[in-house]
Amino acid sequence: MTAAAAPHTGTATGGRTLAHPDRTEIRLESVLHALSDPMRLAVVREMAASEESELSCSAFDLPVTKSTTTHHFRVLREAGVIVQVYRGTAKMNGLRRDDLDALFPGLLDHILDAAARQENRLDGK
Repeated sequence: MTAAAAPHTGTATGGRTLAHPDRTEIRLESVLHALSDPMRLAVVREMAASEESELSCSAFDLPVTKSTTTHHFRVLREAGVIVQVYRGTAKMNGLRRDDLDALFPGLLDHILDAAARQENRLDGK
């Protein structure tokens, strides 16, 4: 997984880039691992529900430290679940829905639906 080989590599002012796996490199195990963490799943749910195609890291209010937030976004990016690009000084995040739907049709929708059902079930206690 190199920046040169990945079409989803973002470039910012000053040449800062982030490596992303090419669609052909995305593996089901990595996607499922990335989505198995409640914080990362919450991020993906928020991105999927957003009308915006990209959200800045600061748009997410996670109850963890900045370094832990950075770790969660890195896991999602390296798994191929999100794409991250620099826009000026902001790191913007987008859901790689097209790639995930092409590789694993219906998987993301089923996971998001199951997460919503679980939330409703747990809130009903």
